[in-house]
Amino acid sequence: MTGQRLPLPTRDGVGPSCVGLPQGAWPTIAEFLIERFPAITREAWLARMEARDVVDEHGVPVTAQRRYQAPLRVYYYRTLDAEVRIPFDEQVLFQDDQLVVVDKPPFLPVTPTGKYLQESLLVRLKRKLKLDDLVPLHRIDRSTAGLVLFSVRPETRGAYQAMFPERRIDKHYEAVVPWQPGVSSVPGTYRSRLVDDDHFMRVKEEAGEPNSETRIAVEQAAGGHALLRLSPVTGRKHQLRVHCMALGMPIVNDPFYPVLLPPDSDDFDKPLQLLAKSVAFQDPVSGELRRFTSPRSLALPPR
Repeated sequence: MTGQRLPLPTRDGVGPSCVGLPQGAWPTIAEFLIERFPAITREAWLARMEARDVVDEHGVPVTAQRRYQAPLRVYYYRTLDAEVRIPFDEQVLFQDDQLVVVDKPPFLPVTPTGKYLQESLLVRLKRKLKLDDLVPLHRIDRSTAGLVLFSVRPETRGAYQAMFPERRIDKHYEAVVPWQPGVSSVPGTYRSRLVDDDHFMRVKEEAGEPNSETRIAVEQAAGGHALLRLSPVTGRKHQLRVHCMALGMPIVNDPFYPVLLPPDSDDFDKPLQLLAKSVAFQDPVSGELRRFTSPRSLALPPR
């Protein structure tokens, strides 16, 4: 439904979710939804239908008795019973008719996922800026702080999105890693092949043609740690984190590498020491050179 209005409006910063009805023998749409989403109770679905918060792609309400019909798209609002607030705030650094550039705090996901809905950067911004069509142009990990770019207008979104796969945007990160003087060293460029790990949340390296590349420079080293400047040429999932680990210097406070910590183990006093520090690109719409820098900075731990 690209370019068309969704059958339910954005509400409190949250746009409607969508599920397609596959071929099947469910007697009603309600029975399909109850089976498809077991975490949502029957009573909750029926209450949503009574409130006319479940509709089809044409905007026709789905009632508890409406017979099953495939193929059809059904829209509804995702809700969470209780959500813990992430105790850090984002900062809008730039906004015009095309772009919003935001400095994201650590621990805050860019988009709704899992147990995070209102506590996601996208939903916070939609509420704050009153921009229902806002869409992130790229992602950074929930643990990572720093710059995220958002598209305001659907009409020009594709031009900005194309910058990333076509490598027409320069991105630089900072990271704090362990450092052993006389032992630690980094190559100017590190390449490897990254693939999905056995655990869905992680990736790993394997032998074969490299599909990831990072440029690395040491900015400062003292007291058993170093501050690195990382410039990803490619944009693979967890690329910087895995490359640093492969070089024997996993990023400080990384909850995934080398050891995957249990869920719900966030320590707000120990954020991942990885920062999306700067981006620069030629604006595909205006043609002007744009450069943005996070006001955050990383520092080596005190000796």
